[in-house]
Amino acid sequence: MTIRHRRWPDEDATDELRLSQEFLQFLRHTAVGKVDGLSPELAAAAPIATSPRTTALGVIKHLTAVERHWISIVGAGAPLPSLWEGSPDPSWNLTAADSPRTVIAAYEAEWERSTCALAGLSPDGLAADGERTIRWILAHVTQETARHVGHLDLLRELADGEAGE
Repeated sequence: MTIRHRRWPDEDATDELRLSQEFLQFLRHTAVGKVDGLSPELAAAAPIATSPRTTALGVIKHLTAVERHWISIVGAGAPLPSLWEGSPDPSWNLTAADSPRTVIAAYEAEWERSTCALAGLSPDGLAADGERTIRWILAHVTQETARHVGHLDLLRELADGEAGE
């Protein structure tokens, strides 16, 4: 398992928005590292009988949908289609075209969209929805990503025995 480009945020950081973004980036890279090196079959495997849609690729697809919804749509008001409209949440579903490479590439593209959406915004500023601050959105996306990194830890260990931090 390779956790590429992963770097802890600066410990003497004073810029809150930058620090929040750096912690989110650290977790993004950790999530990708949990899938990196898995075969398409192992990345698409659903080893938890009670959660048949919980796969490593499904988690990454869901995190892509989370970023789009909270940062770009709710936070910045971007007129983008949601990736999780429907019930049950379709963001976990895999298609025949999904592979570690394509799913990770889509997630990384969403990071860039999120960075652009946050450009010029203040943590104290209200999100485009007028209901919460940018600070709240970043904290929410960070906790959601961290929670799902924990799921990826388990999925990776079940897939090939690889354990990480």
